[in-house]
Amino acid sequence: MRSIILDKLSKSINDGQIIKEVSLNIPAGKFFALLGPSGCGKTTLLRLIAGLETADSGRIYLDDQDITHDPIHERPINIVFQNYALFPHLDVFDNIAYSLKLKKYPKSVIEQKVFKILEAFHLEKHIYKLTSQLSGGQQQRVALARAIVNEPAVLLLDEPLAALDFKLRERMLIELIELQDKIKTTFIYVTHDQFEALTVADQMAIMNHQGQIEQIGTPKEIYEFPISSFVAKFVGTTNILPGKLKHLDQDPEIEIADLGGYKVQIHQKKEWMREGCDVHMSIRPEKIFISKKEVKNFSNSLKGTVQSIVYHGRSTQYNILLKNQMRLQVFEQNEEHFPQEVIDYDNEVNLYWQKENVVLLEK
Repeated sequence: MRSIILDKLSKSINDGQIIKEVSLNIPAGKFFALLGPSGCGKTTLLRLIAGLETADSGRIYLDDQDITHDPIHERPINIVFQNYALFPHLDVFDNIAYSLKLKKYPKSVIEQKVFKILEAFHLEKHIYKLTSQLSGGQQQRVALARAIVNEPAVLLLDEPLAALDFKLRERMLIELIELQDKIKTTFIYVTHDQFEALTVADQMAIMNHQGQIEQIGTPKEIYEFPISSFVAKFVGTTNILPGKLKHLDQDPEIEIADLGGYKVQIHQKKEWMREGCDVHMSIRPEKIFISKKEVKNFSNSLKGTVQSIVYHGRSTQYNILLKNQMRLQVFEQNEEHFPQEVIDYDNEVNLYWQKENVVLLEK
């Protein structure tokens, strides 16, 4: 198990800065996800770690070893690409054994290692098939097996499930989690899919469009307590309302001018908060309770009109029109076949949430 440390890493391509002074500590033996929009520099960062690209400035460390200028073949790091990059003219065995043969392992050792990993990846029945004869999920397993067979200290995964359908992707995510937990290799997983990142990661970093790290934390920390509007909107769905902080020395609240001076009670107090300063608050759609009835014991409540309804299977999404044309999204879990309360288009509804579920955004 080895950690990866990036110290003020920068990279420009064609006079455009892709990575800007990224500093990151990726713990040894963890499943770490890099999540961000397309074009934010995730893959470039992975290629810098692998040695496929050279940084303009900054350092890369494997534990305390500086590998910034080490050639790719001297780094105990392997990478799995989105397109798998398998050898079509070789069968499954030879694809997996390729790196071992390059290192001139004895034939008996190669066979032992390959057969062991074939069993771990449930590929025993396909050992002599060409990769073109395999399904997408099987090809992905071969690519992973080939990358892991020589026991790298770090495994880099560049959107490895992008070509798979949703059901197969779900199954492969679980297999990846189990694999990483078993072999304890440091995994760095790049994706723009929030579902994948939240599912697999022990820790994750969110990258913004400027090639910078916006926030680092566990999936739960990032989802429940985003520090910026970018993170709140990129990871999951949220409602963001602008306002001014009031009464910080008593019971703090946010005054929403666009809702006629409506006041939202809040729970958290931060060092950066100042009386009267402009802030944005985030409230997740699933944290809001919707009802045509009046309900007590909630910190905050609003009235609105149902503008549209979207059925998602597990939940129903209500888009609610508030005063001054502001809108809120609400998710209601579909727990029963026959809901006790039917909410329809153009119904006037009450929206309720607790102050503990309001998150103030620093950026």
